[in-house]
Amino acid sequence: MQRPSRGKVFGMFEEQQTDHRVQRKLKVWLKGQRTKHMDWKLEGSTQKAESPVQQGQEGILEETAYEVLKQFCFLDKKNVQRKQRHWEKIVAAKKSKRKQEKERRKASRAENPGICPQHSKRFLKALTKEKLLEAKHSGPRLCIDLSMSHHMSKKELSRLAGQIRRLYGSNKKADRPFWICLTGFTTDSPIYEECLRMNDGFSSYLLDITEEDCFSLFPLETLVYLTPDSEHALEDVDLNKVYILGGLVDESIQKKVTFQKAREYCVKTARLPIQEYMVRNHNGKNYHSEILAINQVFDILSTYLETHNWPEALKKGVSSGKGYILRNSVE
Repeated sequence: MQRPSRGKVFGMFEEQQTDHRVQRKLKVWLKGQRTKHMDWKLEGSTQKAESPVQQGQEGILEETAYEVLKQFCFLDKKNVQRKQRHWEKIVAAKKSKRKQEKERRKASRAENPGICPQHSKRFLKALTKEKLLEAKHSGPRLCIDLSMSHHMSKKELSRLAGQIRRLYGSNKKADRPFWICLTGFTTDSPIYEECLRMNDGFSSYLLDITEEDCFSLFPLETLVYLTPDSEHALEDVDLNKVYILGGLVDESIQKKVTFQKAREYCVKTARLPIQEYMVRNHNGKNYHSEILAINQVFDILSTYLETHNWPEALKKGVSSGKGYILRNSVE
C-alpha cells in the first residue's frame, strides 16, 4: 500500500479541522439568532406558536449559514496554507544561506592555510578574561583618578562614563592589556550612577574599584601622573611604574587641575610627547589642543607598549581635529 505524501496528510488534516470549525461557528451563530428571535417574541404584544412555514424558513437559514461559514473557513484554510508556504520559503532561504557561508569559509581556509580557524565567542571571551587576569599580576598598571567628579556637570559625567566604556573596550582587545584601577570611586557618587546607566555590564568589568585615593594605594615614587601641563615628556612606558589619568571632562577648561593635584602629593608628572613628534597644522579655526580624552590617551599608551613607536602611537590617539599632524607628514 502506497504511503500518502506529507502534503496530502496535511491537507486531510486541514479538511477535518475545517469541518470542526464550521460546526463550532454554526452553533455559536445559531445560538445568537435564537436569542434575537426570543427577544423579538417577548417584545411583541402576542406570543404565537411557530408555524411549520417559519420552521422551514429556519431550516433554510441554517443551511445558508452553514454554506457561508464553510466558505469563510475555506478562505481561512487558504490563508493558513499561504502562511505555510511563506514559512517554508524562509526556512529554505536560511538553509541556503548557511550552506553558502559554510562553503565560503571552506574556500577561505583553502586559500589561506596559515590563518587560524575562527574561534567561538565563548572561547574568545575566556581568552580575554585570562589575559586581563594575567595583567593584574604581571602587566602594566593604570589608575583613573575619579576623585574630581565634583568639578563636573551631569553632561560632563555622562561623557566621562562613555570614555571609561571605550577605554575598557580597547583594553580588552589589546594583545598586552593594562590592569585598570578606578580610584576615588564611591558607589553613591553621580559618576558611579552614570557608569551603571550608560555602560551595559559595568558591574562585571574586570578591573579594580576602590574608594581610596590613588596616592594612598601605591608608593609615591612609583606613580607618574599624566597631564598635558607637565614640563616633562614621557619617554617610555615603564612596567614598574603606575600611570595615572585624571578622570576629568572639563568644558569650562579649568587649567592645571590635575597638575596641581600631582604637585600637592609630590608625584612625578609627564605629558605625551606630542610636541616632540608632531607639529601644528594650519586650520580654519586656528585650533590646537593637547588635551585628550582618557580613552585616547590609553590608545596611545597601549599602541606604544606593543610597537615602541611614538609616531605610530600618537597617530592612533591624536585625531586631526586637535590640530596636530606628524612631522613626517609635512611636505
